[in-house]
Amino acid sequence: MAVLLKSLKLIQKDTIGSPQNYAYDGNQVKPYEGDESEFDEIVDCAGWLGSAGWIDLRCGVGEPGHEYQETLASLDSALQSAGFTEAVLLPNTSPVIQSKNEVEFIKNKARDFFAKLHVHAAVTKDTLGEDLTEILDIHHHGVNIFGDGNVPLSNSDRMMKVLQYLQKFDGILFDQSYDPLLAIFGQMHEGYTSTSLGMKGIPSLAEEVAIQKNIEILKYTGGSIHFQTVSTRNGVAAIRKAKEEGLQVTADVSLYQLLFVDSDLENYDSHLKVMPPFRGKEDQEALLEGLKDGTIDAIVSNHQPRDYDAKHMEFDLADFGMSGLQTFLPGMVSLEAKLGWPLLIEKITTAPGRIIRSTGKEMTSLTVFDPAEEWVFNKQTNKSLSANSPFFNQTLKGKVKLVINKDKFARLDD
Repeated sequence: MAVLLKSLKLIQKDTIGSPQNYAYDGNQVKPYEGDESEFDEIVDCAGWLGSAGWIDLRCGVGEPGHEYQETLASLDSALQSAGFTEAVLLPNTSPVIQSKNEVEFIKNKARDFFAKLHVHAAVTKDTLGEDLTEILDIHHHGVNIFGDGNVPLSNSDRMMKVLQYLQKFDGILFDQSYDPLLAIFGQMHEGYTSTSLGMKGIPSLAEEVAIQKNIEILKYTGGSIHFQTVSTRNGVAAIRKAKEEGLQVTADVSLYQLLFVDSDLENYDSHLKVMPPFRGKEDQEALLEGLKDGTIDAIVSNHQPRDYDAKHMEFDLADFGMSGLQTFLPGMVSLEAKLGWPLLIEKITTAPGRIIRSTGKEMTSLTVFDPAEEWVFNKQTNKSLSANSPFFNQTLKGKVKLVINKDKFARLDD
């Protein structure tokens, strides 16, 4: 299928290009000057922006085991609607993604999906932090990304051994680093708001101690760590220092950490109960600065689908997690004035591509969006099976218009 994209502004490193025509030949996207009559479809992209297809490094799913929250198929639909052409799946399903059986199950299910799904396999059995999984065997089935997902790898001995194992094949350790004992029973960030609401707080120390400890272990073992969902200013500072020392560390931040702070929880909205919790304004400013200076490499959706009953209860009993895919672009629109489109796009394209070794010279994926279009996020437009979002039933600004992923082309005009 040959498609002509007319007057599209393409976002590349440090710049937004002038309006130009681009041709899609069923596999690649290239600049085009010539006869329009040879195309099967012509799309007027005036006023729209485009970039290489977006990559999400942290995406939860319910299947297998919790299909009522999110199936692999519904996740693919939500990813497509949100503009993502690749995503890394968290291993926290039931059973946990921890052997070649679960890996092959996902690969077979996702074979014909629009988005390319990368498996993030558990490194300890049932993510309990004790017995290691068959890391080398799982790698032989095409997996390079390992970690316990939503569960921190807090056992120092296991952390050391995993980093040593992964060096055998240049594997990548993804870890959401925090000390679970320092965070135990916590419901939100420890600070003035948690005290005034009478909530048990999760101190910034829980993250900062774990990040620093894991950096020290990395110095001893070698290898590489990707720190996920960093949320504190001292955590950012520790990662910045590690990079300056030449250690192989990278990091990401959840998009919604850049949109909310702990004081936004004053009305006990359980849709804002996430892990790590929303921190203070100073932490948020440090995260923004970390994105600007390259300390934080990527922005993730941290999509955590939850069913209705898991969220609609007392705040301290509600599950952690927020659905974050289709609201991702509207979130970026809100941040554009602070970070600019070139930087935002880099954090969801080239930078995450380098982290998971998924880069190519040719443009075989493309996400095109209208940053000004308004739409309502509700039951009719929601592609996920879950609706645990503070933006549900609201009018949002920023709409993905079309997505290309190699031989797949989708118009999103619903």
